[in-house]
Amino acid sequence: MESSVSENAHEPVRRGLIRRYFDFIGRQTLRTADTIKSVGAFALITIGVTFTKFNESTHVIRPLIRGQIARAGIGMLPAVMFLGGSLGLVIIGQMVSLLTKVGAQQYIGLVMDTVVFRELGPLAAAMMVLGRVGTPTVVELGTKRAQGEIEALEALGIDPVHYLVVPRVIGLGLSIFALTIYLILVVMLSGLLFAFLTDVQITPGEYFGQIAAGLTYQDFVFVALKTILFGAIIAVVTCYHGLAQPIKLEQVPYAATRAVSLSVGGCLLLDVFFIFLYIIVGL
Repeated sequence: MESSVSENAHEPVRRGLIRRYFDFIGRQTLRTADTIKSVGAFALITIGVTFTKFNESTHVIRPLIRGQIARAGIGMLPAVMFLGGSLGLVIIGQMVSLLTKVGAQQYIGLVMDTVVFRELGPLAAAMMVLGRVGTPTVVELGTKRAQGEIEALEALGIDPVHYLVVPRVIGLGLSIFALTIYLILVVMLSGLLFAFLTDVQITPGEYFGQIAAGLTYQDFVFVALKTILFGAIIAVVTCYHGLAQPIKLEQVPYAATRAVSLSVGGCLLLDVFFIFLYIIVGL
């Protein structure tokens, strides 16, 4: 009898906790959906500005694009080389060694193409650029917005999207594409080095021949599209959180956190889309 009374007493509390939990999930879902809609609108504005003002102020925009490439691309080369060497030695080299030991050398090219060329290379390069450039972009643009510099640009007749967003979209897209190719090459070379150091019975000719045999022109097209779109997603999301809405200085760190989370989610969703695309075309 007492246990029944106790359960009845705790039932309203349990229901209240469940209700608050679902209310929280609902608010977060609606907030995320609203953010995605707003970022999508901002992306469409960016695309429109990119094409309509492509030949305007090129003497100003092109140096900004080169600056973004130097920041997100050239400046990342040492870190990418270290990451590629580590991945090649720790993961790829051991995979080659294992496949050789079990007599499955014929699958080395297939595994390398699938793991490194299609997935690991593009995602690793995108996440490194996001960590190096994404957060500073939100902080930089958010500070400009909070201090009224964006309004000053508009008062001078300068389009903030054309001046601040378009160079980042182009620069990050080209940077991630170039870093991906560089990372893939370093991973493959360090994987071969590990195989050589551990006396794996495979020659460089067989190693690179199997990798080349597994690649098709669709792989190169899809990797180029994926990496450029990764850069565009990161640039648009980070610029939106720092630029497209009123913000105070104390809100900048929170905006940076939201931008990084949404960028990671966007890149992963795009990667899933390309996985289905690979399945559809039969690669």
